[in-house]
Amino acid sequence: MMREWDPIGVSDDPEAWDEYDAYAGRVYVMLMDERASAEAIAAYLDAAATGHMGLSPSHLLTEASRTTADTLVALRPEFELH
Repeated sequence: MMREWDPIGVSDDPEAWDEYDAYAGRVYVMLMDERASAEAIAAYLDAAATGHMGLSPSHLLTEASRTTADTLVALRPEFELH
Protein backbone atom coordinates (compact mmCIF):
# COMPACT_ATOMS: atom_id res chain seq x y z
CA MET A 1 0.00 0.00 0.00
CA MET A 2 2.82 2.43 0.80
CA ARG A 3 4.19 2.34 -2.74
CA GLU A 4 0.98 3.65 -4.28
CA TRP A 5 -0.50 5.58 -1.35
CA ASP A 6 2.15 7.54 0.52
CA PRO A 7 0.62 10.97 1.09
CA ILE A 8 3.31 12.22 3.47
CA GLY A 9 6.22 10.69 1.58
CA VAL A 10 7.67 8.27 4.13
CA SER A 11 7.96 5.08 2.07
CA ASP A 12 11.75 5.41 1.80
CA ASP A 13 12.23 5.75 5.56
CA PRO A 14 12.28 2.32 7.28
CA GLU A 15 11.66 3.97 10.65
CA ALA A 16 8.32 5.28 9.37
CA TRP A 17 7.01 2.12 7.71
CA ASP A 18 4.38 1.76 10.41
CA GLU A 19 3.07 5.27 9.78
CA TYR A 20 -0.04 4.04 7.97
CA ASP A 21 -0.79 0.94 10.06
CA ALA A 22 -3.93 2.42 11.62
CA TYR A 23 -5.34 3.18 8.19
CA ALA A 24 -4.38 -0.21 6.76
CA GLY A 25 -6.45 -2.00 9.41
CA ARG A 26 -9.55 -0.03 8.56
CA VAL A 27 -8.99 -0.52 4.82
CA TYR A 28 -8.70 -4.27 5.39
CA VAL A 29 -12.03 -4.34 7.24
CA MET A 30 -13.63 -2.29 4.48
CA LEU A 31 -12.18 -4.54 1.80
CA MET A 32 -12.78 -7.97 3.29
CA ASP A 33 -15.54 -7.68 5.89
CA GLU A 34 -17.66 -4.90 4.44
CA ARG A 35 -16.94 -5.75 0.78
CA ALA A 36 -16.54 -2.03 0.12
CA SER A 37 -16.19 -0.70 -3.40
CA ALA A 38 -13.03 0.88 -4.73
CA GLU A 39 -14.83 4.23 -4.58
CA ALA A 40 -15.56 3.85 -0.86
CA ILE A 41 -12.00 2.79 -0.06
CA ALA A 42 -10.56 5.66 -2.10
CA ALA A 43 -12.85 8.10 -0.30
CA TYR A 44 -11.64 6.77 3.06
CA LEU A 45 -7.98 7.12 2.01
CA ASP A 46 -8.60 10.69 0.81
CA ALA A 47 -10.35 11.54 4.07
CA ALA A 48 -7.48 10.06 6.07
CA ALA A 49 -4.94 12.15 4.19
CA THR A 50 -6.88 15.40 4.28
CA GLY A 51 -8.67 15.05 7.61
CA HIS A 52 -6.28 13.14 9.83
CA MET A 53 -2.98 14.15 8.23
CA GLY A 54 -4.03 17.69 7.41
CA LEU A 55 -3.04 17.61 3.74
CA SER A 56 -4.76 19.78 1.18
CA PRO A 57 -6.96 17.99 -1.33
CA SER A 58 -5.26 17.52 -4.69
CA HIS A 59 -5.66 15.66 -7.94
CA LEU A 60 -2.50 13.64 -7.27
CA LEU A 61 -3.71 12.57 -3.83
CA THR A 62 -7.10 11.56 -5.20
CA GLU A 63 -5.44 9.65 -8.04
CA ALA A 64 -3.14 7.78 -5.64
CA SER A 65 -6.08 6.90 -3.40
CA ARG A 66 -8.07 5.62 -6.36
CA THR A 67 -5.17 3.59 -7.79
CA THR A 68 -4.55 2.00 -4.39
CA ALA A 69 -8.22 1.21 -3.90
CA ASP A 70 -8.52 -0.29 -7.38
CA THR A 71 -5.45 -2.47 -6.74
CA LEU A 72 -6.79 -3.70 -3.40
CA VAL A 73 -10.22 -4.54 -4.79
CA ALA A 74 -8.59 -6.41 -7.68
CA LEU A 75 -6.53 -8.40 -5.16
CA ARG A 76 -9.52 -9.24 -2.93
CA PRO A 77 -9.92 -12.76 -4.42
CA GLU A 78 -6.28 -13.52 -3.61
CA PHE A 79 -6.70 -12.29 -0.02
CA GLU A 80 -9.72 -14.56 0.36
CA LEU A 81 -7.52 -17.59 -0.30
CA HIS A 82 -5.47 -16.94 2.84
